[in-house]
Amino acid sequence: MTYQVKSPILGFENISEVELNESEELFSTLKGGDIAFTLVNPYMLREYSFDVPRSTQVLLGLNDAANVRVYNVAVLQEPLEESKVDFLAPLVFNTENGTMAQVVLDPKRHPEFDFAQSIKELRTKGA
Repeated sequence: MTYQVKSPILGFENISEVELNESEELFSTLKGGDIAFTLVNPYMLREYSFDVPRSTQVLLGLNDAANVRVYNVAVLQEPLEESKVDFLAPLVFNTENGTMAQVVLDPKRHPEFDFAQSIKELRTKGA
C-alpha cells in the first residue's frame, strides 16, 4: 500500500510518498524514492508501548488503535539474529487514510528502548 509521508523520515526529508510491503509477520519493506528500508513488527519481538504525540495524531487523522500500524527500522546483519532494530524512532501508519509519520521518542522517557538493539538480544531475554 502507498502512504503519504506527513512528517519526515529522519535523514530522508525529501521523501513524500512510500510503499509498504507487508511480506511476513516479522519483516516488511518500505520503499520511497531510491531507498528501501527493512522494517520489523516490534510486537513480535518485545512488549512495546508509547504515546503517539497529539500533533502526529492530528497529522495522521488517528482516532483509534484499529487504524494504526507501527514498525521499526532494522539494519540487517549476518547472521540475521545480529540485525539491529531502532525502537526509538517508530514509523506510525494510518491504514485507513494512507498516511504515515515517524515519531522520535525521548530516550530519557523510554530508557527501556534502544536505537540499535539486536534481535538475538531480544530473543535471549525471552521477549
